[in-house]
Amino acid sequence: MNDESVRSSEQPLNRRSRRQAEVRERLIRSALRLFAERGFVATTVEDITNLADVGKGTFFNYFPSKEHIFAARATGQAERVERFVAQARGSRESMGESFYRLAVSLSEGFEANAAIFHSIVIAVSSNELVRGMLSHALEQARKPLAELLSLGQQRGEIRSGLLPADLALEFQQAFFGTVFLWSLAPSRPLNDCLKETGDFLWSAIGKGSE
Repeated sequence: MNDESVRSSEQPLNRRSRRQAEVRERLIRSALRLFAERGFVATTVEDITNLADVGKGTFFNYFPSKEHIFAARATGQAERVERFVAQARGSRESMGESFYRLAVSLSEGFEANAAIFHSIVIAVSSNELVRGMLSHALEQARKPLAELLSLGQQRGEIRSGLLPADLALEFQQAFFGTVFLWSLAPSRPLNDCLKETGDFLWSAIGKGSE
């Protein structure tokens, strides 16, 4: 098979993959919007597919249940952290700025609609399956976070003697705590709240705090 034939066979596969990714993302966005507007329990799979403009059967080609929407978002967030860490390895940006940018990236969508975060909290509180899937995704995300924090120690920006795995957990706790408290009374920009939390954390773990 010559190079032209290989390229020709790859093109339909690439188009199909892009199409599948687009449909999957549309289903996730539609579900999160409906969860925010109607609540997780009241939203049906048919509601989601109607808003996403796909057939009801299409949903199950991507997700076993509506609960798996949350797992998909959490997994996507974990993958986003991994990509972020890969980019940070070759960046000269300070660790403090890097973590702020990461927090802003992970909070995408919440500032526009705080009810999306509320729907996640409700689902986690009431559904054991969702809790398990989110817990696993968060655990996975802590691995690249710990790697980034370890890199900060190697660069001399983060205090030595602190365990990167512990710091990664503290980052997640601070991030979700900040978003949750903001969502209760979103009178200020979420990014400002994240910046304040980041500055406070950095004052505790930065090299200058020793």
